[in-house]
Amino acid sequence: MKVPLSWLREYVDLPAVTAHEVAEKLTAAGLKLEGVTSYGHDIKNVVVGEVLAIELLEGFKKPIRHCQVEVGEATPREIVCGATNFEVGDRVPVALPGAVLPGGFEIASRKTYGRLSDGMICSEAELGMADSSPGILVLPKGTPIGVDVVELLDLRDDVIELEITPDIGYALSIRGVAREAATAFDSAFLDPADVSPPAESGPSYPASIADPSACDRFVLREIRGFNPSAESPPWMRARLSRAGMRPVSLAVDVTNYVMLELGQPLHAFDAAKLTGEIVVRRAEPGETLETLDHVVRTLNPEDILITDQSGAISMAGTMGGLHTEISDASTDIVIEAAHFSSSGTARMSRRHNLVSEASKRFERGVDRELPLQASWRAALLLAELGGGTIQPGVTHAAAPARPVHILIPSGHPGKVAGTTYDRETVIRRLEQVGCTVESGVAEEGSSEGESGPAGEIAAKLAVTGEDMLKVTPPSWRPDLTDPNDLAEEVIRLEGYENLPSILPTAPAGTGLSEAQRLRRRVGRALAASGYVEILAYPFNGERDFDNLQLPADDARRLAVRLANPLSEDEPLMRTTLLPGLLKTLVRNVGRGWGDVALFEMGLVYRPSKDAPAVAPVLGVAHRPDERELASIEAALPAQPLRVGVVLAGEFDPSGWWGRGRAADWADAVEAARTIAREAGVTLDVRADRHEPWHPGRCAALYAGDTLIGHAGELHPRVIEAYGLPPRTCAMELELTRLESLTVGSAQAPVISAYPVASQDVALIVDADTPVAPVEAALREGAGELLESIRLFDVYTGAQVGEGKKSLAYSLRFRAADRTLTVEETTAARDAAVALAGERTGAQLRGV
Repeated sequence: MKVPLSWLREYVDLPAVTAHEVAEKLTAAGLKLEGVTSYGHDIKNVVVGEVLAIELLEGFKKPIRHCQVEVGEATPREIVCGATNFEVGDRVPVALPGAVLPGGFEIASRKTYGRLSDGMICSEAELGMADSSPGILVLPKGTPIGVDVVELLDLRDDVIELEITPDIGYALSIRGVAREAATAFDSAFLDPADVSPPAESGPSYPASIADPSACDRFVLREIRGFNPSAESPPWMRARLSRAGMRPVSLAVDVTNYVMLELGQPLHAFDAAKLTGEIVVRRAEPGETLETLDHVVRTLNPEDILITDQSGAISMAGTMGGLHTEISDASTDIVIEAAHFSSSGTARMSRRHNLVSEASKRFERGVDRELPLQASWRAALLLAELGGGTIQPGVTHAAAPARPVHILIPSGHPGKVAGTTYDRETVIRRLEQVGCTVESGVAEEGSSEGESGPAGEIAAKLAVTGEDMLKVTPPSWRPDLTDPNDLAEEVIRLEGYENLPSILPTAPAGTGLSEAQRLRRRVGRALAASGYVEILAYPFNGERDFDNLQLPADDARRLAVRLANPLSEDEPLMRTTLLPGLLKTLVRNVGRGWGDVALFEMGLVYRPSKDAPAVAPVLGVAHRPDERELASIEAALPAQPLRVGVVLAGEFDPSGWWGRGRAADWADAVEAARTIAREAGVTLDVRADRHEPWHPGRCAALYAGDTLIGHAGELHPRVIEAYGLPPRTCAMELELTRLESLTVGSAQAPVISAYPVASQDVALIVDADTPVAPVEAALREGAGELLESIRLFDVYTGAQVGEGKKSLAYSLRFRAADRTLTVEETTAARDAAVALAGERTGAQLRGV
């Protein structure tokens, strides 16, 4: 909504403040500011002139006229002009030499087309009154010669642009914004709708309402003898342009002007083109209408129409029909003002993809009491500016409307705000909004005139026995429906900036759950290990499954398909985190960041094979019963939480200290161990074959007998399909399964005050023996004195024999209550070696 400040001042007694100060006050009142634009402040030395003579210059491709113009000086000015829409005797704006026009455009005397041009005759666009204009601005007859055009036409103005949210439709008018400004500045407000139409002496053009759910008030007034050639005055065209509307013709401009001023959309029909009684009804099957934009529209049975005996003549509250539009020959006009269903208008507008200034207002809610006043205001302007005669009588069809009363405790706004507002403040602010406030009595704990959620809210508040207020919202605020709406109005007008800064009271409880604590620990641990967290879109496509080399029967290919995907290439909910991680890695590498270590923690979606293809859609008439809830639950996929990592390039960076180390499959496995340690779980790592990993460099991750994920180097075909760097590694595990294995809260380790005792062992095993069972046997055989075990060397060569390898381990022993002796640690080491030999055939090297 664009609000010219000069227009606003007509209805608010504003103090000497700038447009920016007004905008700040309106912003504090809850209206969102888009910007402030100034007009005409840089215009100077433009006066009214009278054209005395016109000479047409020959020999040029376009009409060029040499004019003699009287501007109130000793001699007329000679001005060359290319426009042809003015004649001798017309009064026009003249920019004299030295004048400045909008944009810093300076005017000077110069010779052009072989003649002296001592100034410029101006159009509306050149004066900043419109974005474009067909010719020179011709001023009314009798305009004084030589007067300042800027002062005459009130060209200096500031326009405040506001973004109007759906709940404050009343602010889509000068009237609504002026009421907010008057409250903000505590100034007098002159309501432009405070007009007194003559008493209804009988009907005007016949009309009726066939469907009260579509329209509950319909008003017609008739003007005859209108001059179709009459033009809108410059001040009206300037205001319309600055308010964001294009001037068209006097009849259309008047309806738009009143709509901007009062917020009530109007429509003008050519009376000569109407046939029989006008009826407001719903559309009939197969009915069509050619609208003013020359589009023939097939109407829906839910569309709201204005019709006569010939059929549809307008889409109510949205756009008129082409057949009955005002033309250059229209002399008899019927003005329509109505109150249409906001939801019906909104649905019709969206159904036909047709948004108009009228539909914007109707879908937000229009003042039901305005049609009589707005139609009279428009009729007066048409009669005054177009020479028409207002016909006596008015057609006023109306359906009864039940008034809304809301019961609210006087202390409720303060409780919502966390502060205290006294009763007088609450009443004063509600009355400033336009509400009528009376002392209320809670009858059976309900809100009079209210049912449903609004009545339930009032009922809950009323049973407290507090001082109750009975509030009747004004007709222009259909958004005020329950006590919380009224509380918001009090808080808004008292000022959000005046609300105290109070920390909310923490509810009693145990804080984060163990699962939440684990997730935070995992994220911190991975970040501390050098990984960067990402958030990828949770969508995949069939191509991702092919790129991951998944077999046709792989369970990960069974995915939930979206009904309205953001992209047709990714219509499926993800069943694995890897595609999102790999695409993010490719994006980073493509932008020059070759050493990448990423992780993501998020849900995957794994539907069961017997799940219904389409989830049931339940009604809202009642709460779902157990059977309906079960049907929804059956349609939902399992949603386990997973963690995935990808690595490429150097994991340990190069630098002055020497060469770095490239990321490999062991880093991916170590990332899984890092996560498991946070859960207090020891992983068992086993060789495996599982897509999309390299068959010889893939590890299955087990916690006991539970498979929780895989890690390793990706298959070369996967690397090629995604365009990944060579030897890219990845890990994915199911954190939900780890959470189920976590027992109770994480326990801090017991720190012994006694020294550690270290023992190293080197075992020779077959070259194809996995490391994990050897380490497991050592750990079990060493017993409870073992604090930690670490593999620090793997050797193959002639010294250990062909087909063999040497595994060197460091064993650390410690007791909580004593210093260990050499005999104790040696015995524990020997027991560990013995069990490893028994289970894996390991032999102590050098024996």
